[in-house]
Amino acid sequence: MSSTVWLIPAFPLVGALLNMFFGGVIGRRAHWVAVSALAGSFVASCSLFSTVASGGSFTATLFSWIVAGDFETAVTAHVDPLTVVMLLVVTGVGALIHLYSIGYMHDDPDYARYFAYLNLFVFSMTMLVLAGNFLLLYVFWEAVGLCSYLLIGFWYTRPAAAQAGKKAFIVNRVGDFGFGLGIMWLWTTVGTLDYDGVFAAAADLDGRTATGIALLLFMGACGKSAQLPLHTWLPDAMEGPTPVSALIHAATMVTAGVYMVARSHVLFERSPAALEVVAWVGVATALFAATIGLVQTDIKRVLAYSTVSQLGYMFAAVGLGAYAAGIFHLVTHAFFKALLFLGAGSVIHGLGGEQDLRKMGGLSSRMVRTTITTTIGALGLAGLPGLAGFFSKDEILAAAFASGHRWMWAFLLVGAFLTAFYTARMLFLAFYSGPRMTKEAAHHVHESPGVMTLPLIVLALLTVVTGVAVGIPSEHGTRFARFLAPVFPLHEGGHGGVAALLILILAVLVFAAGFALAWFMYMAAPVRPAEIGRPKSAVHALLLNAYYVDALYDRVIVRPLLALSVFLARVFDLRVIDGLVNALGRTVVAWAAGMRRLQTGYTVNYALTMLAGAVAIVAFLLSR
Repeated sequence: MSSTVWLIPAFPLVGALLNMFFGGVIGRRAHWVAVSALAGSFVASCSLFSTVASGGSFTATLFSWIVAGDFETAVTAHVDPLTVVMLLVVTGVGALIHLYSIGYMHDDPDYARYFAYLNLFVFSMTMLVLAGNFLLLYVFWEAVGLCSYLLIGFWYTRPAAAQAGKKAFIVNRVGDFGFGLGIMWLWTTVGTLDYDGVFAAAADLDGRTATGIALLLFMGACGKSAQLPLHTWLPDAMEGPTPVSALIHAATMVTAGVYMVARSHVLFERSPAALEVVAWVGVATALFAATIGLVQTDIKRVLAYSTVSQLGYMFAAVGLGAYAAGIFHLVTHAFFKALLFLGAGSVIHGLGGEQDLRKMGGLSSRMVRTTITTTIGALGLAGLPGLAGFFSKDEILAAAFASGHRWMWAFLLVGAFLTAFYTARMLFLAFYSGPRMTKEAAHHVHESPGVMTLPLIVLALLTVVTGVAVGIPSEHGTRFARFLAPVFPLHEGGHGGVAALLILILAVLVFAAGFALAWFMYMAAPVRPAEIGRPKSAVHALLLNAYYVDALYDRVIVRPLLALSVFLARVFDLRVIDGLVNALGRTVVAWAAGMRRLQTGYTVNYALTMLAGAVAIVAFLLSR
């Protein structure tokens, strides 16, 4: 099966290289290469899944990579149930996004370059998931960051897109600095970076060492998965094409941090303090981002803050030790969030590029397929009973309650209410309220082509069936948790009893309350566009400006560093560094000018000098 393993990243890599180097020849047929590559990768992932499902976990080595003294590492693939779940999500959802991109990007002049970057992104993510050691993980962790920079800034002629790409790259470097330190600390402590060796030695790690390593690794996860305080890049990533937003937010980059913490759970379990930090950061991020999503007016920005919030739920789950619940929410979130982003892209496409919710409305009768599928995705996100998001979110809430973290449970429940509200608000404003666009814009509203709506239908079906198929709780855990049992222990907490039933009922009531409040505010009476998004209080202004975190970072970090850089460039470099170099040069010139005066060219002067030297030597010898 080792050959099948390497086919999974090989397909998108070949597709990326073909479109990168021969894009000028391939031209508008670039999607044939890219989509076919992802389809091949998905088929290979399915084949690998069938092997692992029958108990075929293994490690495959491609080649020896670095051998230097005591350090030796190879390009290896670690394949187990967690690996194949992630591969199916990355390649399956990625293939649907590639297919959708054919319609969304059909007029773009850089068509081949777009698909080359998209394939490269999926290649990097599949290698990250397959990595059998922390060094290979780190390499493709950085490769995913590079690809995000290329795709977010794809329309680099737009200043906002170029800035967003740089911001994503720089903020991620902050987290990756800690991640790299953690990996180096692992090597110096354990003597190996292979997963098997590291996890086997984890039991012997000192508690403080384990805490330090775990927190440094989590620092990298905070950057990659947009957790507080490194979340600011992700909302700005909306400047990229909408399919890119779906790929980054649903199937690839932002899930890398959750996957890494779950994969390294043996290390994190050596430090209860580190797990507690992971859980509380996740809870804080979930609540923080959900409050911001309440008031956003850009449809993609609402979904961006929703992604930040839902990632917080995943980190809360893995921090609580409910690893299977966290990964299950990662999977369901990939389905309904990709559906929502692609649905938003369909709306933007149908409205000629419009993203402002204040200029939408009345689309339900004009874009029927988009409306139905996006509504299913929104209900999945909000937690409608029976849909995938309901089961995965309920698992996390139940784990928080069963573990005795009642405050965490309460905060996550409030976050679920806010999620239901902002999701319903987005739905009502975009589709079900009265039209608020101009007559000219309304005249041109149209449904997206089949190549764009087909992925919406597939993702909607996955949102409907996934929870029922693998997420129904039982005394022995869900089917999904039992599948991951070789990787994670089955100790998410009990699923029976009166308490569990009350938690379930409360989750349903929270969902209903959020939708009811949104209905009352945005549907019970006509909404004036001028009233949406206009600050009505200090709290409203605070949320509209995302708690002024970007402004704070700009004032406390960006501007002082810029001022320091300008000082170093214009003052220190020119006056001190260049001044020292120039002073040394002037000294040499002055010394040379002085020495030149001795070279008169008169023989008598040279003879006199030689005589004086001879006299001095004789006098020295006689004095001894």
